[in-house]
Amino acid sequence: MSQTAMGTAGMVMPTGGSRRTSRESATTAVRLKAVRKTYGSVLAAAGIDLDIADGEFFTLLGPSGSGKTTLLRMIAGFERPDSGAIELGGKDVTRTPPYARNVNTVFQDYALFPHMTVRQNVEYGLRVGRVVKAARQQRAAEALEMVQLSGLGDRRPIQLSGGQRQRVALARAIVNHPEVLLLDEPLGALDLKLRQEMQLELKRIQQEVGITFIYVTHDQEEALTMSDRIAVMSAGRIEQIGAPTVVYERPATEFVAGFIGVSNLLERDGRRFTVRPEKVHLLEGGETPAPNMHVEDGRIADVVYLGMVTRYIVELDAGGRLVAVRQNLETAASDVLDAHGRRVRVAWRPAQTYQISPEPSDSSDQLDNAQGGSS
Repeated sequence: MSQTAMGTAGMVMPTGGSRRTSRESATTAVRLKAVRKTYGSVLAAAGIDLDIADGEFFTLLGPSGSGKTTLLRMIAGFERPDSGAIELGGKDVTRTPPYARNVNTVFQDYALFPHMTVRQNVEYGLRVGRVVKAARQQRAAEALEMVQLSGLGDRRPIQLSGGQRQRVALARAIVNHPEVLLLDEPLGALDLKLRQEMQLELKRIQQEVGITFIYVTHDQEEALTMSDRIAVMSAGRIEQIGAPTVVYERPATEFVAGFIGVSNLLERDGRRFTVRPEKVHLLEGGETPAPNMHVEDGRIADVVYLGMVTRYIVELDAGGRLVAVRQNLETAASDVLDAHGRRVRVAWRPAQTYQISPEPSDSSDQLDNAQGGSS
């Protein structure tokens, strides 16, 4: 049975910069129809149906082995599905070779030619496409300016930093004006600070050029920062698809709740629900909770000092444990660590919890969860 993954309308940036407010008004750039792929006994894609809108920044998010890179490679044409169909711009390209598809791919290792200059690397695809020299040079200059590398065109890749090489790879991809740009964990080799800077740069560039970006990552922060919509994958299936706020605030399954950030999964009176750590209040001494808040007693089992915030792990008297975070506004590190073992009351608003459905037993159940979690 195919697994449909149609979800919440993502915010779409078409060419020209006017943002659409509904994905329904956009054309479809990529469509997967009942796409299935196996490697021996390993299921990489479990009959997936998926529509990605023109101009959308769409992220495939999941752990290693979830099938996200396999989907990307099938869209690029590097792998063929066992069954199902893949469309680009309404055209069936399931059996079309990679070079005949109007897509480009940016890999984690950048794949730059070391013997060529930056400018020659960017121009390479245009030379292969027999674009005349003057137009080739102009388009390469525009692409380098877009990624803020003007003036570095005569350098070799070895003379650039990791972040600069990543920008060259991006410029080389967008200079060909592809319908779809595929990005396979392109920031994975960068350090944390540079990776965070490049997240904002990628989003800026995508909005400026209006090309459909399909981005593969296992990093939840990257997905939440850049995406119009996110598809959370596990074991070859899409667990949930929707806007970042929907996937984070309203996880459809226990897997999504646990994979996207930190989530507290509790069961009370037969009801399984999740509440995010930032929604949990630690009540000091005899502090009175706000009206309509749910309050429970517990003990601080562990304290993790993280600089700007402290993470408290609380064992609840009613069963289970939860994580709460608090900003270190006026608290010294020594005071924070002394909280270990202390009795505490925790409180949260019932409206800030979200009920978790039972784990699906078959693909039809999973379809219901994916749709319900992205409305």
